[in-house]
Amino acid sequence: MATEANNTRVNLAHRSYDIQIGSGHLGNLAPFLRDRTKSNHAVIITDTTVDSLYADKLGDLLADDKWEVHLLVVDAGEPSKCSEVATDLWETMLAEGTDRQSIVVAVGGGVVGDLAGYVAATFTRGLGFFQVPTTLLAQVDSSVGGKVGINLPGGKNMVGAFWQPLGVLIDVDVLSTLPDREYRAGLAEVVKYGVILDEEFFAYLEQHTEAINNHDADTLGYVVQRCCRLKADVVEQDEREITGLRAVLNYGHTFAHAFEAAGKYKTHLHGEAVSIGMMCAARLAARMGRVDDQFVARQQTLLEALSLPIATPDYNGDGLLALMRRDKKVDAGKLRFILPDRMGHVELVSDVRTDDVLASLQS
Repeated sequence: MATEANNTRVNLAHRSYDIQIGSGHLGNLAPFLRDRTKSNHAVIITDTTVDSLYADKLGDLLADDKWEVHLLVVDAGEPSKCSEVATDLWETMLAEGTDRQSIVVAVGGGVVGDLAGYVAATFTRGLGFFQVPTTLLAQVDSSVGGKVGINLPGGKNMVGAFWQPLGVLIDVDVLSTLPDREYRAGLAEVVKYGVILDEEFFAYLEQHTEAINNHDADTLGYVVQRCCRLKADVVEQDEREITGLRAVLNYGHTFAHAFEAAGKYKTHLHGEAVSIGMMCAARLAARMGRVDDQFVARQQTLLEALSLPIATPDYNGDGLLALMRRDKKVDAGKLRFILPDRMGHVELVSDVRTDDVLASLQS
């Protein structure tokens, strides 16, 4: 049964949009779209996992509401976030009569949201776009803020755009069908928000690990809402990463993206790589005297309590450094990292010594 929506609003200079969070809300998709667009043509982009679980049914709901619906399905997994798949989607949309009055609805996890958003941002120079995230990682992070894009073989998210959705519809009930590994991966981004922005939220997570591990709906509802609000606060102040504030959201990600690329995007889920990357970043901060060993231990204890990986994969250190140098935060060839100086606060740090980075890889 649907519960009352818990809305979070993202207020940007050019417009605003709602993030509607609740339980049993997928059935509200048609009115949710109607309230926010005059379109009657929806292109639903999903993957082979989510298609039979939710996307096909949502397409039927929209058709019953007199929408023209085209359902496009890509292979599940990070390899689909590439130029070849984007081209296939563009060509299919063109063949099926998609025009500037059409909207794109992403139904799936972070890969689907990033890919569908990029396709929406570029087809006919921009289509209206909605997010219906079905993984925890997408609900708390990637569906909010308008970053969309695809990967290149040598780097993650190297081609993309800032393309804000017209709305985000989140139903925490869908997490019950999420494989445990995917659920855990999403928890890494949850922990990240506590480390970078909110020590009280970090303490809440420490106190509610059992409820989180047991998928308690009320706890998850609060966790998702708090993460969305924290991210919205950052995006509102630095939508396009001009001031540098938004870069704090990438805590652990310089390491994580290198791990993902080294594994050819097949070895680690994004959240798993982020969990390991946060441990590397914490050790790096400790080596630089920014935090003490207690900080590192506290972060590790929470990640372990949520059954997240913390051990650095066995990749060549110099190879990882080369991949890190492709990171978007690199400035004039110098590595820069998001590093904490206390729980709930991080900064962008320049001129980090290579030997300290290599040492931080040792778990």
